[in-house]
Amino acid sequence: MSFGVVQSAITSMKNNRKLLSKRKESKVLDGNYANVGLKDFPKATPEALQNLKEKLQREQKQRTVFNTVLFASIVVLVMLFGFYFMS
Repeated sequence: MSFGVVQSAITSMKNNRKLLSKRKESKVLDGNYANVGLKDFPKATPEALQNLKEKLQREQKQRTVFNTVLFASIVVLVMLFGFYFMS
């Protein structure tokens, strides 16, 4: 009875070993980043950071208002349906 359990464990170990050997053969993990150059990104100005901050705050405020209106309208609709079906 326990032979099936043992056999499935052996099969699983063989499959894992096969996967590991494929990884080593393809040499996916070999290599380094010694010859890779980094891009020079422009420095952010304080004005640009302030504009970005204000833009993100406006978007967050719009999302909050939208979510509040949506939630309130759903609650009102559920209450109306509840009152309609209760009476």
